[in-house]
Amino acid sequence: MSLQNHRAVIVGGTSGIGLAVAKSLLTQGAQVIVASRSQNKVDEAKKKLGQKAQGHVLDFRDESQTKQFFKNFGPFEHLVVTAAGDSAMTSFDALPIDTARAAFDSKFWGQYLTVKAALPFIKKSGSITLTSGAFSIRPAQGTSTVAAINSAIEGLVRGLAVDLAPIRINAVSPGVVDTPIFSGMDEESREAMFQAIAQSMLLKHIAKPEEIAEAYVYLANNTFTTGTVIHIEGGAILS
Repeated sequence: MSLQNHRAVIVGGTSGIGLAVAKSLLTQGAQVIVASRSQNKVDEAKKKLGQKAQGHVLDFRDESQTKQFFKNFGPFEHLVVTAAGDSAMTSFDALPIDTARAAFDSKFWGQYLTVKAALPFIKKSGSITLTSGAFSIRPAQGTSTVAAINSAIEGLVRGLAVDLAPIRINAVSPGVVDTPIFSGMDEESREAMFQAIAQSMLLKHIAKPEEIAEAYVYLANNTFTTGTVIHIEGGAILS
């Protein structure tokens, strides 16, 4: 299949996995627009992606803003949402309810609202790819809320595959990936954490964003895949 001249929107496409997806789609000949809450990140992404990509500020938690964004953009083939949203990784008994709700409002409802707003503009031959995470299958201590959010996204994908056909909708479920989300840690602590996690996995290394991006490109390309979750986590859920 070819993505030549297909239009693709990547929400969360200015860093990490989303930026790697944007780069990969550009090499496939797609026309790419990336969106992020941060103007600085949008500007930096546009520099890295070159003149063939567009970039816009978007808070996917804001329903009216998201609707207007897609109205401005018009018809397109592929929607990818990699925006991670707010974190809620702490023990269940210590996690405030408001923090848990905010995490759902961000990652789950943010993706839900994005699909809702984009749907009138996605071509029937097109695709939607959301992002869950490996904790949906194998939660670690302190990730019960994140596991619930990721599981909800995967359930949403299966339901929407039925409701929205023939538009294809799938999800990618990454494990630990070396992205800027860990940039707040000092380099020594980050590398020590990565090494410890890698040793617990079957493939013994932490993924780079480019490895995960291949799954999103496959789902955009393959016209016979829908309602599927691609788990790409180095064997973490088996080890």
